[in-house]
Formats: sequence, C-alpha cells, structure tokens
Amino acid sequence: MLVDELEDQRLKDAFEHFVRDSAFPCVGAKSALSRGTLKTVGCWSIVSGWDDVKIHRELLAWAKDYRKNPGLFRSIAFIFAGPDNLSEHDFEEALWKRVQSLADKDAWLAQPYDERVSHDPEDPHFSLSFGGEAFFVVGLHPNASRPARRFARPTLVFNLHDQFEQLRAEGRYERIRETILDRDVDLAGSINPMLARHGEVSEAAQYSGRAVEDGWRCPFRDPRSEDA
Repeated sequence: MLVDELEDQRLKDAFEHFVRDSAFPCVGAKSALSRGTLKTVGCWSIVSGWDDVKIHRELLAWAKDYRKNPGLFRSIAFIFAGPDNLSEHDFEEALWKRVQSLADKDAWLAQPYDERVSHDPEDPHFSLSFGGEAFFVVGLHPNASRPARRFARPTLVFNLHDQFEQLRAEGRYERIRETILDRDVDLAGSINPMLARHGEVSEAAQYSGRAVEDGWRCPFRDPRSEDA
C-alpha cells in the first residue's frame, strides 16, 4: 500500500500543527519548523517493513546533505498512517523493528558507522548511524504516557547527533536542554524519568518514550558490531 499525495499532506499538516502548539516543549523542533528544516515523510504502517527502503534512502540523503551544509535544528520525521491503537510496549517493539531493518540495510550497503559514537546499545555513547552520520530517534504515538510524545499517528523523528555536539561547542546545549525540561514539566506535571545526557547512560532507552523498567535490554544489534 502507498500513502498518496493527499494523505501525505494531511500527515504533514497534522505534525506541523502538533509542533506549533504552544504547549509542545521541544524548542529545537519548533526552530526547525520555523526555519524550514523540518522535513516530513508520509509512510504506511509502522508495524510493516513496506517503507523501510524509502526511509533508509531518505536518511542517506539527509546525512549527505548535512555533511555538505552542516547546520543546527534539522529534523526528519517519518509519519505513519497507522496503526493508531498500539500500546507503549507494542510501539516500542515496532520502533526497534524498523530501526533494525534500517541498520541492516545500512550495513548491506557498506555504509560506515559514525566513529564518534558506539554501535553498542548498552554503551553510554551509543547512537544509531546511517550514511556515516549518527542519529538520535524520538518516537511519538497516540498512546504515549508522556504528553510531549502523544501524537495522533506513529512517528519516528530522526535528529543528527552532530547537532548536539555543535550546541555543546557553542555553549548553548545546557540552556536549551533546561528550557525543554522546564516546558515538559509544565506540560506533564513531572520530569521525564528517562532523560539523560549523552555519555552518561545509553540513549537507547529514551527512543520509544516509554519509561522502561530496571534491567531493560535494548533489542537492537547492529550488523557491523563485533558480536552481531
């Protein structure tokens, strides 16, 4: 099945409306939208591999374009038409299946793993890598427990890891992070227990938005790792 142009536009409009909402806490996404550097790609189903080749192709192009013209506040969001009834556990499972499929394709095409990050999801310096660039993923879906992650359609937002390093180098990272945390508390009434700085604990537990239990193990293994 394909997402036609009309549905693609509906998904795009709905997501942009979601980001523009004054209560939405991520100022980075708001900046990307205002700058025209938030790209949306409509997809069919997050529980299907139907669009995985298209998604991977988009990520390769995104990484290539970024290396040619690096800059802050860029995000690419893959918005799936459905399903809209996934539990948090089901969404988490679907997210990692999509990510695993994308990593398998990256390895099959002999793309290098970004050497600035680790491919081990247990490592505090872990990030995903596509086209030689590290990425952090933010998952959104209708049944997310955190309001900031509660969007009408399952969505995977890919953010370039290098942007966080740029912000750190410019001395802006902590200020922006605190702003997002404060806005998230205003929205949810509590701080997100899964949030942590890169290098302290693995970011893998943050991707789905679910508050994972102690002892949670990431189901992802990159084919380029030594123990894959």
